[in-house]
Amino acid sequence: MSTITESNSPSASNPQTIKTTFSIEEIQELLPHRYPFLLVDRIIDYVPGKKAVGIKNVSFNEPQFQGHFPGRSLMPGVLIIEAMAQVGGVVMTQMPDSQGGLFVFAGIDKVRFRRQVVPGDQLVMTVELLWVKQRRFGKMQGKAEVNGQLAAEGELMFSLIS
Repeated sequence: MSTITESNSPSASNPQTIKTTFSIEEIQELLPHRYPFLLVDRIIDYVPGKKAVGIKNVSFNEPQFQGHFPGRSLMPGVLIIEAMAQVGGVVMTQMPDSQGGLFVFAGIDKVRFRRQVVPGDQLVMTVELLWVKQRRFGKMQGKAEVNGQLAAEGELMFSLIS
């Protein structure tokens, strides 16, 4: 079976073949997260080694809305940041020599929340790779938007664990 990494590597016969979108099934091949913690529905733009843009369709049926907050549902900020990190995880898992490990949060900096995210919104998350060190650590700039309005932004650090 071909892996996603192989499908993103240009072949000698077709050097132009680079995958730029990922379905939910393909995301599940890359990330270990599952319901209720898989927070990315689709990758709509992917540039290998540089950036990914993912979407999350926010639904009232999600478990966090039972308690956050009854009568005034708001997506928790930590879940917005986690959703951005999962988009970043797609970029990191596709880096050369990263297979076989798990990328986890190593830190977050300069996070700001600018707009509420509520059921019915579509969260569009753009995560750009700033740097990678020793193929084990990475830093990304992330932003999350709803209808073109900035909802959250910040820097996300990742570490590869075995």
